[in-house]
Amino acid sequence: MVMASQAWSLKAWAALMLPEKGRWSEKYQEEKRKLLRMDFTTFRRALIGVPTQIVRTGGKLLFRLLAWNPWQHVFFRLLDQLRKPLRS
Repeated sequence: MVMASQAWSLKAWAALMLPEKGRWSEKYQEEKRKLLRMDFTTFRRALIGVPTQIVRTGGKLLFRLLAWNPWQHVFFRLLDQLRKPLRS
């Protein structure tokens, strides 16, 4: 029960972290709403279960996404948001 609650919280947290501002703010708001209403199995397939190849070259880690899905641009927006420092 606790694991299911944490997984659901992870999904909601990821959706709430997505920025809504910018050139396509209406589209971003719609994607955020869809992500919030998405069931966890779909969320897991769309954002967590993406096949990735991890390569270590020249002291760097390189992550290659091996498949495309319709939520990939949302995934990259979330990664960009997570790289920024959190506001206190």
